[in-house]
Amino acid sequence: MKKVIECVPNYSEGRNKQVIDAIVAAIAAVDGVKVLDVDPGEATNRTVVTFVGEPDPVCEAAFQGAKKAQELIDMRHHHGAHPRSGAIDVLPLIPVSGVTLEECAQRARKLAWRMYEQLGIPCYCYEAAAQKPERRNLAVCRAGEYEALPEKMADPARMPDFGGAFDEVAAKSGASNVGARDFLIAVNFNLNTTSTRRAMAVAYDVREKGRKAREGGSLTGKLLKDENGEQIWIPGTLKGCKAIGWYIDEYGIAQVSMNITDIQATPLHKAFEEVSRAAAARGLRVTGTEIVGLVPKRVLLDAGRFYLEKQQRSLGVSEEEIMKIAVKSMSLDDLRPFNPREKVIEYLMEDRKDGLAQMSVEGFTRETASESAAPGGGSVSACMGAFGAALATMVANLSAHKRGWDERWKEFSNVAEEGQKLLDELLLLIDEDTAAFNRIMDVFAMPKGSAEEKAARDKALEEATLNAAAVPLKTMEASLKALPLALQMAREGNPASASDAGVAALAAVAGIRGAALNVRINAASLKDKAPAEPLLIRAKEIVREALELQDQVLEAVEANI
Repeated sequence: MKKVIECVPNYSEGRNKQVIDAIVAAIAAVDGVKVLDVDPGEATNRTVVTFVGEPDPVCEAAFQGAKKAQELIDMRHHHGAHPRSGAIDVLPLIPVSGVTLEECAQRARKLAWRMYEQLGIPCYCYEAAAQKPERRNLAVCRAGEYEALPEKMADPARMPDFGGAFDEVAAKSGASNVGARDFLIAVNFNLNTTSTRRAMAVAYDVREKGRKAREGGSLTGKLLKDENGEQIWIPGTLKGCKAIGWYIDEYGIAQVSMNITDIQATPLHKAFEEVSRAAAARGLRVTGTEIVGLVPKRVLLDAGRFYLEKQQRSLGVSEEEIMKIAVKSMSLDDLRPFNPREKVIEYLMEDRKDGLAQMSVEGFTRETASESAAPGGGSVSACMGAFGAALATMVANLSAHKRGWDERWKEFSNVAEEGQKLLDELLLLIDEDTAAFNRIMDVFAMPKGSAEEKAARDKALEEATLNAAAVPLKTMEASLKALPLALQMAREGNPASASDAGVAALAAVAGIRGAALNVRINAASLKDKAPAEPLLIRAKEIVREALELQDQVLEAVEANI
């Protein structure tokens, strides 16, 4: 899984467009980072920027944004409605995919140290990055705001994690709060009522904090306190959730407005189910869900899989189909059309350059038939392997829905899920094989006048050629994994689809044998044959295993036919 983190810095400038644009430009100038949103607020005099990417580029962009903000914002002249302690007031790192919260916390501490060491900006570390337990709470770090910094920085107990005296740099930049937190989902659940009071009652039922205890369990009875005179609270049912009820004039309905701060404990679909239950207990109904802002892809995929499993339907369907189930199950399109391409972080990060795998079948085959050398046999082999995985997956999905086989749906769903993973891998290899060929072509364009240039060109050519042998071996490995799935479906799947399982095996073996030829021809072009020897040995092993499996699949198919 690609490592992706999000950064959502809040800068203490929301009115001067030139300053805001300059900070955003400094962030966007870092390769590998994509700015998703810029939200300035005039009353708060504060701008929230959202950008994403792999961890190293994001941390570099965060630093460059801080450097530019320090240059252009003077906290001695800042006024706004929002609490703040510095020009770069808060700077959280947030895991999106392939990264843990702890990894983000470690990076946040390094970033805070760098901001102080290189820029002189005092930094507090908060939430998951906190180095003192009480500083997990941002409010503790920012207590007293900018105006309290001279006093706090003179107190060893309250001074920043990174920072010394309140000098001229600190006076201008203030103190930054650098942290790490899990992804926060802002979501509203639409109710079939106009009553704010009833919406608030549902919110109290589910939010972690719950509601104040009252005599008789009523909503209006006398408040109950413990022996120390402290208010007694009845906790709600959802961990890591904050919620209130409100009425929205624009929609003419009441909503339960929720922030899910722990999506591991409470995924979106769990929140939807629990709010629906609590609403029904009070004679209400959740009519839809409104996601505010963006979400990681896993949020909707987990929801889609949850509802597919409840329906005892195969989970081994396309990502698009899983998303569709999530949208319909939670009525994400209740108030307006919901397009995952506009709401999912990973989709917004995609470079939408269409490759061979995105072409139509006709487009791909005609491109292959053209007089260009690529795509060639390697890409076609990956395509054949993909067809093999796809057919095995299709038989599994059909078997999961076969009348009378309802109790076996999970068995076939597992096969289909594995097939989808192989299909995704092989589709990527269609383009990766052509990219490997193009890399060799690029080497031929390198200069070779001097001895140094010739040596560099020869080295690059060997590396590119070895890579061109390694890529089709990956195609072989992935295609080989499709054959046991085809065999299982030929023996145990829907008998009416036995021939499809047979074609799956034939396609996978065609991909394997074709890719083997590409391994061999590229290995033969190497001056140093030693690095390619393990590739050639493994390629022979795969062909042998594949032919044995193919025979078993075809035998099972013949028995069915």
